[in-house]
Amino acid sequence: MPSGTEEILNERTLSSSHRRLDELLQPGMRVLDVGCGTGAITREMFETTDPGITVGLDIDVSLIRQAIDASPRGLCFVAADIFYMPFDQQFDLANTARVIQWLSSPRKAIACCISAIMPGGRFLALDYNHEKIEWDPSPPSSVMLFYEAFLAWRSDAGMDNAIADHLALDFEQLGLVDIRVTEQHEYADSLHADRKSRLGIWSAVAATRGLQMVRDGYLTELQRVAAEMDYREWVESSAVSQTLYLLAVEGRVPG
Repeated sequence: MPSGTEEILNERTLSSSHRRLDELLQPGMRVLDVGCGTGAITREMFETTDPGITVGLDIDVSLIRQAIDASPRGLCFVAADIFYMPFDQQFDLANTARVIQWLSSPRKAIACCISAIMPGGRFLALDYNHEKIEWDPSPPSSVMLFYEAFLAWRSDAGMDNAIADHLALDFEQLGLVDIRVTEQHEYADSLHADRKSRLGIWSAVAATRGLQMVRDGYLTELQRVAAEMDYREWVESSAVSQTLYLLAVEGRVPG
C-alpha cells in the first residue's frame, strides 16, 4: 500500500463503508477479515461478534503493526499473503472489502479465501466496478486524463477494472451457492457535511496511487499534480455529485 493510504483506511466504519457485513455479523461468530489494513473495520467486527473470534489478515506488515497497536486484547492480526492462506475451514464468515480489485489473479484469491471457511459458512466480497463511476458535472480534463491512465495502469497489471460485476460468476464457478448481490454504491454530493472527504477520494488516489503510476510511466509528475489540484478545485467549486459503483457479493460454502 502506498504511503498516505492509512488515512483513508482509518476513516472507514462498518455502517458507512460495509453495510452488508454489518447486517451479517452476529455474536459468537468466527470471522476472518482478509486485507484488514489498519484494522479499523476489524475492530468493529470484533466488538459485534463478541464472544466470537475475529482475525484480521493483511500482507502489509506495517499496517498489521498499526492494527495491533490500536486494538484491544483478544483481537488477532496475522501478516500473511492471501494466496498462501494459513487457515483451513476455521471460520463462519470470511470477508474481503475493496481487496480483490487489486489482485491480478482474483479467482485464485477467492478460492484461497473459501478454503478458510467451514462448510455452511459464507464468503463476502465488497468491490468496485471502476468503469462505472458517475460524476456530475464531469471533472476537468486533467482529472479525466488521470482516470483513463488509472484504468490502463490497472488493466496492464492484470487487475480487473470491472471486478464487482464478475464476482457472482466467479463465486458460482468456484462452487459457492445461495449467491446474493447487494448494491452498496457510494453516493456523495455537495450537501454532505463530509463532502470534502467523500467527493475528494480521487484527489487522494492521485496523491497515493498516482505516485506509483508516475513511476510506472503512465503519467508525468506534472500531470499527476494537475489532476490532484484540479480535482480538489472541482470539489470546492463545481461538484454536484459522485457515485462509485460498489457491490457486496456473498455466497455459501456447501455443507
